[in-house]
Amino acid sequence: MRAALWLLALFAIAAAVALFAGNNQGTITVFWPPWRVDLSLNLVLLLLLAAFVLLHLALRGLAALFSLPRQARQWRLQQKERALHLALLDAATQLLAGRFSRSRRAAQAALVQERRLAALDAGLPQARQIRVLAHLLAAESAQSLQDRPARDGHLQQALNESAERNAQLSPETREGVQLRAARWALDDSDAAAALSRLAELPQGAQRRTLALRLRLKAAREDQRTLEALETARLLAKHRAFSEAAARSIVRGLATELLAGAHDPAQLLRAWAEFEPWEREMPEVAIHAAQRMVSLHGDLALARAWLLPAWERMVAQPQDVGEALRVKLIQALEAGLDSVDADWLARIETAQRNNPRDPNLQYLAGMACMKRQLWGKAQQLLTQAGLGLRDPHLHRRAWQALAELAEARDDADQATAAWKRAAQTETP
Repeated sequence: MRAALWLLALFAIAAAVALFAGNNQGTITVFWPPWRVDLSLNLVLLLLLAAFVLLHLALRGLAALFSLPRQARQWRLQQKERALHLALLDAATQLLAGRFSRSRRAAQAALVQERRLAALDAGLPQARQIRVLAHLLAAESAQSLQDRPARDGHLQQALNESAERNAQLSPETREGVQLRAARWALDDSDAAAALSRLAELPQGAQRRTLALRLRLKAAREDQRTLEALETARLLAKHRAFSEAAARSIVRGLATELLAGAHDPAQLLRAWAEFEPWEREMPEVAIHAAQRMVSLHGDLALARAWLLPAWERMVAQPQDVGEALRVKLIQALEAGLDSVDADWLARIETAQRNNPRDPNLQYLAGMACMKRQLWGKAQQLLTQAGLGLRDPHLHRRAWQALAELAEARDDADQATAAWKRAAQTETP
């Protein structure tokens, strides 16, 4: 369709020219003494058109001729720019391939090419960012080669290049350098330096997943357990871990924070730092109660901490592993001397509802022994001694039976019980 329209347009132009030129009888007379030249108007028009075309072509040719030096310079600069970008790309490729020496040489070659371009007054708009990236690649390669002086030198130059206020750099460029510096500090086991680097980041950058992961590792290495716990919570909110992994990390840090308490007041402050869902973790509650017992603190408070774990064990026994059940029983046993009527009722009800559980039999038997209910205590502890799998509880059950037999002056049963206790294998 377009070709047909062009053809029609050409026919129309040809017809218009033919009508104008065919009936044009005009002439132009040129007087050049002593001559007189008569020219057809059509010929003059054609000559003017030809002269215009020739003049235009001549000017174009002269412009092309005079622009050759500029084009040659631009070509040379373009080749240098290509060499610069190829060197930078080669540095990144060699780094990913594990060729660290080659990567460093390529990054240094990129820096040399950039300096040459700057010396020719042909600096690139992104020259500063290219220098930062080249120094960063060189520093990364030096870090992999364990060349710390070279790494620190390139790192400092990258930080200097990205620190100028008038530099046309995105903030992510400097933040990336700082994050890599923090990672290298961690590789050098310098957790304090890593935390210092992370603290220099803007507030928004500090909450990124990568920065939080680095802070978590650095805080744990620097034994800043509370800071590590807060960081782990943020990572869990960002879904940086699976739910099971997040709970495991938080549980470990909470337990570590409790273990660092050296008196009941510190333990209470540590407990106050926990979120409600963290306090309901059986491992955390049991460890907190054990610490309270070992620090000779408030045993009633320790039992209050254990209540959610106890209720969970009683209501859903399959959700609490055997090891946790044993620890819970041991934590409760440590406070049986001051146990109140409510807890005694809970223990008795749980044992009655699950009479074949040796752990509950043991706990109920020890509670009866503390209350001087000798007959019931002997019955429950005997049943528990035959079914307990934990060596510590098994030994304690037979020791308690031996003490009961001695209280009744039954030497034979006491000897047999002490023998069973002694035969228990130590884990």
